[in-house]
This record gives sequence, structure tokens and C-alpha cells, in this order.
Amino acid sequence: MEQDIFSISELARELGVTARTIRFYEEQGLIEPQRRGQQRVFNRRDRTRLKLILRGKRIGLSLSEIREILDLYQRARDESGQSHLLLQLLSERRAQLERQREDIDQVLGEIDALSEHCRLIIENTPASN
Repeated sequence: MEQDIFSISELARELGVTARTIRFYEEQGLIEPQRRGQQRVFNRRDRTRLKLILRGKRIGLSLSEIREILDLYQRARDESGQSHLLLQLLSERRAQLERQREDIDQVLGEIDALSEHCRLIIENTPASN
């Protein structure tokens, strides 16, 4: 049976983040754990939201984009609106990464050409004693 309640340290360990990271997402209003005295108590919904937040960050979405997706999910009766928004954001992110890859490929080509030029100079320069 899956656990229903989690401490901040359990979630941090499971998700590979610091407790500070989780508190930051709480401060940003992306998760809303319950309190038992001073202790934060997270439920399965909080855990799922944290997983979605981390996945969004990993693919390069901003916190405001992640918030928008999470808010849509909370308001929608189905996942269609959320899926449309996510698809649009993913498409934009893919295009950005493709542009970055082209830039990187161009810079690597320039590095290779300049490196070859330097090697030729070194090979054709008489050694001095």
C-alpha cells in the first residue's frame, strides 16, 4: 500500500532535492502542505505536484509556466486544456533547444577550424633550441 503522508525529509530524499527546494516551491505557492504544529505534512497530491514541478524545471519551463499548467489542471474537469497548454510550451521549448543546438554546432565548427589552423602553424614553425 502506498504511503499517504510524507515529511519534507522523505520527499526530499525520494525526489533527490533539498528540503530548501521544497520550501521554496511552497513559498512560491506551487504546493500547499498541511501543518502539524511547526512540521510540514505533505499528501500524495503535494508529492505529485512536486514531481510535475521538477519535471517541468528539468525540461526548462519557468515557474510561471509550471504554475499555469498546475492551475489549469486544478480548475479543469478534464486534462484537455492543460494538455493544449503543455503541448504549446513543449513545442516552444523544443524550438528554443533546436536553435541552441544549431548555435553550438556552429561554435564547435569554428573551434575545430581554429584548432586546425593552430596545429598547422605549430607544424610549420621550425623548432627553436
